[in-house]
Amino acid sequence: MTLIAPPTQDTSDVPGPGAEHRRWITPVGLWLWPSMVTLIVGTYRIGQPLMGRDELSSWDASGRSAGQVLAMVRHVDAVLGTYYLLLHGWRTLFGDSATSLRLPSALAMAGAAVCVALLGQRLFGHRAGLAGGLLFALIPGVSRFAHEARPYGLVMLAVALAALLLLRALDRPGSPWRWTGYALGLVAVGLFHLLALTCVIGHLALVIMRARRERRAWLGFGLAVPLAVVCVSPVVLLGRAQTVRQIYWIAEPGASGLIDVWSQLFYSGLCAGTVLLLALVACREHRTAVVFCAVSAVAPVLLVWALSHGHISYFYFRYMLFTLPAFAVLAGAGLAAAARSRRVLVSALAVLAVLTAPDQRSLREPLGHYWGGGPDFATAARTIERYYVPGDAIVFDRTQEEALSLGVGYYLPRNLRLRDVFLAESPVRRDDLAAVQCPKPAACLRAGEKRVWLVVSGNAADPMNGLPADQSAALRAHYTAYGADRPSGLTVALLVRSA
Repeated sequence: MTLIAPPTQDTSDVPGPGAEHRRWITPVGLWLWPSMVTLIVGTYRIGQPLMGRDELSSWDASGRSAGQVLAMVRHVDAVLGTYYLLLHGWRTLFGDSATSLRLPSALAMAGAAVCVALLGQRLFGHRAGLAGGLLFALIPGVSRFAHEARPYGLVMLAVALAALLLLRALDRPGSPWRWTGYALGLVAVGLFHLLALTCVIGHLALVIMRARRERRAWLGFGLAVPLAVVCVSPVVLLGRAQTVRQIYWIAEPGASGLIDVWSQLFYSGLCAGTVLLLALVACREHRTAVVFCAVSAVAPVLLVWALSHGHISYFYFRYMLFTLPAFAVLAGAGLAAAARSRRVLVSALAVLAVLTAPDQRSLREPLGHYWGGGPDFATAARTIERYYVPGDAIVFDRTQEEALSLGVGYYLPRNLRLRDVFLAESPVRRDDLAAVQCPKPAACLRAGEKRVWLVVSGNAADPMNGLPADQSAALRAHYTAYGADRPSGLTVALLVRSA
């Protein structure tokens, strides 16, 4: 029994006798080409962009022991605990270079492309599945977060896989094993990103349409979803308690947010427009499949926008990246319907690749992980390394928690030791991501330290102005600025002890 029939216009995709047994024996090219293209595009210059602020938190957390990670998530980043543990194991095996830390995301994106192709094949036919998988590979937003040492790639994979598992469960709604598999897929979604569980809205729409003919679908779905929620409830409770601290900075969205978010998701206004246009073309295809994909793509964004008008706002485009697979499936169906030959389909994809090449190129610039530029930690670290003298100490501006200390620390050689002058208690010792600074900065200075490096945000003429007043006063009483370097977004100054 086929859940959703392929479009009648493409008769070559209509299942023949025995299709039930062959449904999952798909041509290798259907999943191989999307996965390979996604992996090639996603890993191209993967190590070139400097580590972003969030990635530095991933590096910090994954460098701790499993016990330390579990202790830390009781205070902060509970919603990322699963990812940190996975990255800890990966880092143990493959090291902590930028390429190594980002590679799990690139591999996950390749897996998501496979799921997109299989979903498209199940819902709209073989050509639509292949087109959707290749479209997914060419979306600049996919490449951007294939380069990110954060869980977004894994979230997309989990969401797309959960949709596939739902289709399998609906093929045999009386099978408890298939519903268990679907529930486990939702658990994976929740463990990597709680907001991504809003994908259940699209699943519910499909079950409503399917349950008209098969009542057992209600029972399986009604048991699987609560089971998944129960499994992730510890993360929900911890995450809720940490919400104010972690996402206080997200502004309440206005109506314009619903317009801007699409170009942000795709990291390209042109690509977003193309995908949305192709999605509209797909509306001529099978109604049930179109509704399922459209609700999966749009409804979570609308729901998160509505929920963000209370005490806390959740409306940040990264948190809705998991909708990209649904958009790709729908756009693939539209492209397959509009391009009646393989040559036209390939040509359309090639044109999209050329038109989005500038967006792809900008993502791979050294500061490509920041909107409008960012702090050049690597240049700051090279300045310190070049002029370092044994016995040097260092002071960081910690008004943004540990961003500067982690960024410079990541790019400094591991054998180069500098005492962190105003550090009273490290983040690792506190089971947190933030340090505790000296309550009395003057008491933390040491007479034997003749030189102190100062790293602050911005390019102020007087770098000591970038510190809290008490720290600045303590340094001014004993040190004078000898020289400064100003890489993008930072000031690195050398302070020398006064005679």
